Amino acid sequence: MKLQGEHVKYIITPIALAIAMSTALPASASIFMYDDASDLDTEAKKDWDASAELGLLYTSGNTKTETLRSKLSAARDYENWRHKGVIDYYRAEQENQTTGVTATTGDKLFISAQSNYKFSPESRSSLFVFTSYEEDKFSGYEYQGTVAVGYGARYRYSESLFADYEIGPGYSLNKPIINGVVQEQESSAILRIAGNLVWDVSKNSKFNALAATEIGEVNTKSRAEVSISANVNSSLALKFSISGTHNSFLDDPSKEKLDTETAVTLVYSF
Repeated sequence: MKLQGEHVKYIITPIALAIAMSTALPASASIFMYDDASDLDTEAKKDWDASAELGLLYTSGNTKTETLRSKLSAARDYENWRHKGVIDYYRAEQENQTTGVTATTGDKLFISAQSNYKFSPESRSSLFVFTSYEEDKFSGYEYQGTVAVGYGARYRYSESLFADYEIGPGYSLNKPIINGVVQEQESSAILRIAGNLVWDVSKNSKFNALAATEIGEVNTKSRAEVSISANVNSSLALKFSISGTHNSFLDDPSKEKLDTETAVTLVYSF
């Protein structure tokens, strides 16, 4: 992918993607354990709610960079079940002004899905099954996968404010990368803990904050994200988010344990 321009340009455009889901597949966790900072309505619904977002950043001049951030999510909350899934992709490239060579500086794919069984349609308690898969060679791992089950609870503090909490055991699989060499697959038992706060600040704006951690025998992987979105119209919203992913242990000492992302995207709901 090669993008050019004479000036710094920041372009945000929507994408309309179709989604056909017969299972829990789009993050960021019942309504919160998907490493996704944009929750949907909590009332029981018969149909899927889906949204797509895209952010593009191009710069030129002394530094030429190009960045793509896209996300596709879907959710359903109906009677005794809640489902949600997310597909999140990020890619960044930068051109060396001396050699003219363009190098990839970021390439990350995250997929997750979860189903919650509510004890009754009105119950705040539920049982969940969560799974995720991430490919990010710049993180020190070729891939990281997780499966977890456990107990979840939703507490509504007011008409515009609620929080979700979940905890449960699970299992993780990953392949470390050391000095550019992919190692053997590793596995570990984990304990997954997560919480998410959703606040409808006004009729046209929403605030979301989440934190999730997967405590393993060797590595503990944690993620946090804060976002605020404002509606442009009934279908479009502008969202600003800051997120971070932390691995407590990396086999490759040259890799940073903390990765952060700041994004401004346009969200299209359908």
